[in-house]
Amino acid sequence: MDFEKIKQEMLDKKKWAVVGVTEKKDRFGYKIWKTLKEHNYETYGVSPNYEELEGEKIYATLSELPEPIDVIDMVVSPKITMNILDEAKANNIEYIFFQPGSYNEKVIEKASALGFKYLIDDCIYAILKSKE
Repeated sequence: MDFEKIKQEMLDKKKWAVVGVTEKKDRFGYKIWKTLKEHNYETYGVSPNYEELEGEKIYATLSELPEPIDVIDMVVSPKITMNILDEAKANNIEYIFFQPGSYNEKVIEKASALGFKYLIDDCIYAILKSKE
């Protein structure tokens, strides 16, 4: 898999969902959500733990999102990530950005088997911050 090409394709996509968004400002679930917005990405937060964050609706599941999205940024544990992969496939989402700590060998095997284009060993937060 050409990870550099996939990374560029993801960066060119403008509709993202952050799975594992949080109100805790020191956590990547918040920083990534906020930074994507600051870089003009249409960004949805997905977490069953919140109804809204900073005045924006947060969705409990990917299926509740109001429109199709291009990329999921995973900021949850591998156990939760495993369950989200099936829902992502059912929603025709093609790209998944696995943040460090959101995947393990089984997650990557399943993502490959389901045909996702994905990134590991990178961080969208660091990528976007480096462009500021």
